[in-house]
Amino acid sequence: MKTYLVTGGAGFIGSNFVLYMLKKYNDVRIINLDKLTYAGNLENLKEVENNPNHIFVQGDICDKELVEGLFKKYEIDYVVNFAAESHVDRSIREPEVFAKTNVLGTVNLLNCAKNAWETENGFKEGVKYLQVSTDEVYGSLGETGYFTETTPLDSHSPYSASKAGADLMVKAYWDTYKMPVNITRCSNNYGPYQFPEKLIPLLINNCLNHKPLPVYGDGLNIRDWLYVEDHCKAIDMVINNGRLGEVYNIGGHNERTNIQIVKTVIAYLNENVDKEITEDLIKFVEDRKGHDRRYGIDPTKIKEELGWYPETSFEVGIKKTIQWYLDNRDWMKNVTSGEYQKYYENMYNNR
Repeated sequence: MKTYLVTGGAGFIGSNFVLYMLKKYNDVRIINLDKLTYAGNLENLKEVENNPNHIFVQGDICDKELVEGLFKKYEIDYVVNFAAESHVDRSIREPEVFAKTNVLGTVNLLNCAKNAWETENGFKEGVKYLQVSTDEVYGSLGETGYFTETTPLDSHSPYSASKAGADLMVKAYWDTYKMPVNITRCSNNYGPYQFPEKLIPLLINNCLNHKPLPVYGDGLNIRDWLYVEDHCKAIDMVINNGRLGEVYNIGGHNERTNIQIVKTVIAYLNENVDKEITEDLIKFVEDRKGHDRRYGIDPTKIKEELGWYPETSFEVGIKKTIQWYLDNRDWMKNVTSGEYQKYYENMYNNR
């Protein structure tokens, strides 16, 4: 039985990955380490709460003693690091928090894995550290072209800079120690369990509550959208078959402007839920500082080397996603209560 240390496994992509892996494999054990900040939620993991192959540990990836203890207690074969502060707006207000978690937390994980796996003759067979990163580390594209794995890093926000810093540390452990690592860089994920500070669940939540839909600038910033289950499949493939030391871009080939996303959500909810949900709810707000204009990923490398491709079209994925939130309104209500609600109201309603 292979043992995975999955960090951030109660968050959006992390919890989807845990559910995907335990559904696909009977012979894997997952040690799920999550700090349970506002974006981590044990409700995401209800499906596996009684699964003996899933062990949840509440804690911080920056806690050296805790992480070392997990490596001593369990025979960990793979580390998959989802744990990160990930909201760009929040990083603009609290950059030091992002530097600590995203950079120093990654270094702590790397050190603990290196100490556990390194032998006199190199590293143990069959172990790997996988860093889950973002296309935002590449900066901004013009109207044409795509990010490839050789695109220079050109981060613009404190969030993306902290992720780029973490990526460079992972690369350094490969270059310096030949520690077995991979880095994946994905486009914007969407799907079940995404915390509603991110665009799509934020829109759905606001629409259902007839609240304004904040749209930055002119709404024409472009993002490439990737259904979260497709992302989980890609990570699984990279863990098992990715060439050591390599970076793999994971993109959905689903580019949309932000205003297109907003209008798509409104149209679906208007047709299927409430005729009072209309485009009158759109509220254009001052643009985000350092707002990148366009992201677009070229996933040729992972397609040619590992046979991965995005199976879920945006047209199918967005309907599945909206319907999931409609079917799980209690989840939405629970995660937007308390401290986050205060933060949200201060952040958006005072614009």
